[in-house]
Amino acid sequence: MIDTIIFDGEGVVVDTERIWDVGQQEFLKRRGFVYDRERIKPLLTGRSLVEGVVVLKREYGFEGDPEVLARERMEIVRELFESQVTFIDGFLKFFERIRLRYKTCIATAIDAALLQIVERRLGLSQLFANRIFTLADVDFRSKPDPALFLHAANALGSLPAACLVIEDSPLGVEAAKHGGMMCIGLATTYEPEALREADQVVASYSEIDLADHRWQRRGDDGRGTSRQTDGELESMQTTAPPPRRSSP
Repeated sequence: MIDTIIFDGEGVVVDTERIWDVGQQEFLKRRGFVYDRERIKPLLTGRSLVEGVVVLKREYGFEGDPEVLARERMEIVRELFESQVTFIDGFLKFFERIRLRYKTCIATAIDAALLQIVERRLGLSQLFANRIFTLADVDFRSKPDPALFLHAANALGSLPAACLVIEDSPLGVEAAKHGGMMCIGLATTYEPEALREADQVVASYSEIDLADHRWQRRGDDGRGTSRQTDGELESMQTTAPPPRRSSP
């Protein structure tokens, strides 16, 4: 029985993937390269800024200190975050439907400084009662390592088998499955075929039906957890301690 929903951040809760595409394009253009979105984006999603630079250096063959180049990437996208970041279509309506029935949190690879911008604009901490977990909580072990999702589940007192992850990237889907969790692939960033390893792939939140039998098939057999009442979950949502966050 699913009692916990773990949301990835970018592409699932907040609409930033178009911003990153513009940023990648500009970053590579400065070095004389063309951004091959179809080939490169799956290699970047879910990784830290520095890890993304390492990937780009490997794929395009340019030089430079990863830390310095990561700061350049940050400066390119920072202004776009300040002016353009918003919620993914359908997220708020879906969240309002499920927030008292399931434990919820965000588990995201977004850089801490960019997360602060998102927080100022959208108020995620209030929405999720400070249940926002980042790579800093797991020594920056990026997806497809399941460490971040497992940390989130543990912080919420949930067994992995009782967790449903909503992800928009192949690496995120892989991380959820490696962690022993169910997963819905939300095709906001990639084509549905790229998310085929998920238990279900949907084009939008309106297609998610949590009454579907597949989310109910894990019962109280030692692999799932019992469902809390709405009152208990509401209390959990409003009294959760804030997670650790990295400095910008």
